[in-house]
Parts: sequence; structure tokens; C-alpha cells
Amino acid sequence: MTADRVVLGIESSCDETGVGLVRLAADGTVELLADAVASSVDEHARFGGVVPEIASRAHLAAMAPTMRRALDESGLGLSDVDAIAVTAGPGLAGALMVGVAAAKAYSAALGVPLFGVNHLGGHVAVDTLEHGPLPERCLALLVSGGHTQLLLVEGIGEQITEIGSTIDDAAGEAYDKVARILDLPYPGGPPIDKQAKLGNPKAIAFPRGLTGPRDSAYDFSFSGLKTAVARWVETEQRAGREIPVADVCASFQEAVADVLTAKAVRAARDLDVDTLVISGGVAANSRLSELAAQRCAEAGITLRVPRPRLCTDNGAMIAALGAHVLAAGAKPSPLDMPANPGLPVGTIVVQ
Repeated sequence: MTADRVVLGIESSCDETGVGLVRLAADGTVELLADAVASSVDEHARFGGVVPEIASRAHLAAMAPTMRRALDESGLGLSDVDAIAVTAGPGLAGALMVGVAAAKAYSAALGVPLFGVNHLGGHVAVDTLEHGPLPERCLALLVSGGHTQLLLVEGIGEQITEIGSTIDDAAGEAYDKVARILDLPYPGGPPIDKQAKLGNPKAIAFPRGLTGPRDSAYDFSFSGLKTAVARWVETEQRAGREIPVADVCASFQEAVADVLTAKAVRAARDLDVDTLVISGGVAANSRLSELAAQRCAEAGITLRVPRPRLCTDNGAMIAALGAHVLAAGAKPSPLDMPANPGLPVGTIVVQ
């Protein structure tokens, strides 16, 4: 590669329509040019979770306007685009199809290569827009409403291996369910974090899932924690006692952050990795960031967390991964590439 190249990224795996533009420099560095996002979260709030059909229709309505905003923000035109990256999976089938169809149309119309990339890899790649190149080998903790995974990254555009995952609820999903139990707004992460700052994290001894001596070292489980919160609240209500919402939130959040950070640091030590990246929507949680920073410092591990805007789903992360895939010399995806709701993390680019 001898000249800078502009990569356009499209993200539509869930309830955010994202379009991002990055510049891949000749030396392999990636610069963020634009990041436009349209969210349909308010349309899902009254249902307490994402409704796939609503999300798909929202993507259809938002795609063209979001594309225009991204181009305006970057000061570029479509004719300046050298490659297109799109989330091919994992995600909601209908939502993915909207983004993939749009990316194929732009690719065919502009005559530029198309790269169908992995949503999870995008969450790792986005950190390079914030903190620059990653070491050749690092560990990523991806924590969101749909995913909780530990990933060993040995080249962002080349090899990502899952070493641990949730066996039931994702951490963000548990936040949403606990928020519903406590009559807090959806999505549950921000209101629980806000309440937790007013409470005592030691007030209630909620369980830490999969932390026994015979349990999986790197896998997660949050369903039992969510159930424990529900039963504790139910017991207090039956006794006629007022629910100390702040204490419940603080104790629940401490249990989540404790397990996530302990397993991530343990994995980094076991695998002899000295850099940990935390990304996904839950990465913006204040207690998770605080405890991760403390434990990483104690273990001599470098912690990298993108700013909150880049942690949630966005087109910039897909453009960034597309740039790394392009730099690695990957073959473009075919125009008949399907959307794959169950795309495994090891498939970084669909070929």
C-alpha cells in the first residue's frame, strides 16, 4: 500500500444505524474522519428490550440520512471512498440484512471492494481510533447487551480467538432485567450505575457466578445473579419493607464488575498478555472502569478503554476493522455474501 485509503463502515446489527469513515494511512495507522449514529432505542423502551422488526424498519428509515451526515461530517463524497466494510454478523437477522444490502449497493455503484466483517472484531478495532495501534498480542473483554466475551487478539485483521463467553445472559442483558425488577428505565445500564453511586456495594451479598474452583476459568454466567436480585426484592416486598434501590444497584453492580475484572485479569496473566482492551456498551460503566483500572495496575497490565461514544455500536468501529482487514491484505467479500446472525468471532471477514 503506497497511498492513503478511505474506508466507509456500516453497522446495523441491533438498534443503532451507524456509518463511519476512516483514513488508512500508508504506514498502517487509522484515523477517524466521521462517526454518525441513529438510534432506535426510544422505540424499544416501552417493550423493555429490542424488538427485531422495529429495529429493521428503523434501519431502513435511517440508513440514507445517517450516510449523508457521515459524509458531511468528513467533508468527503462517495467518490472518495476506496473500500466499504459492513457488519455481516453476529446480530439480528433482519437488521443485518438492511446494512448488508446497503453496503452491497454502494460497493456495486462505486466499483470498490466490499468487506463483510465481524461485529465483535469491530469492538476491538475501534480502540485503535482512540489510543493508536495495539500490540501484536492483547486480550479484549467485550461487554454489551448481547455479548460478554474474552477474546485473544493476535492481529486485529487476522486472528481473534474466543477464550471465554457467557453461558446464559450477557452482562448488559442482566442490567436490563434488574432495572425492570426495580422499575428503572430501559436500557438498564445508565440508571443502575447512577443509583449505585448512592448505595453501599457491600449491603447485599449477591452471588458471583462461575467462580468456584471447578468452574470454567474464563466463562461467565449472570442469569443466577439476576434471579438472586429478583428473589431478594420479592422477599423484602412480601415482608412489607421498602426496597433500598441504591443498595441493590450498588451490590448488583459490584458483583458484575468483580467477576468481569477478576476473570479478565486472570486470563491476561495465564496467557502472558500485558494489554487489556475493554469495549462494548457496558464498558462505559463507572464501577467496571474503576475496578478494572485498579486490578490492571496491581497486575502490571495496560488497560485501554475507548471513550463511551466508541464503546457502543457505531459505524466507525466497522470502518476501523475494515481498514485493518484491508491492511492485512484480505480478499474482498463476494457481492452474494449473506448476513450471518451467528457469525463466529474467528471469522473476521467473510470470504
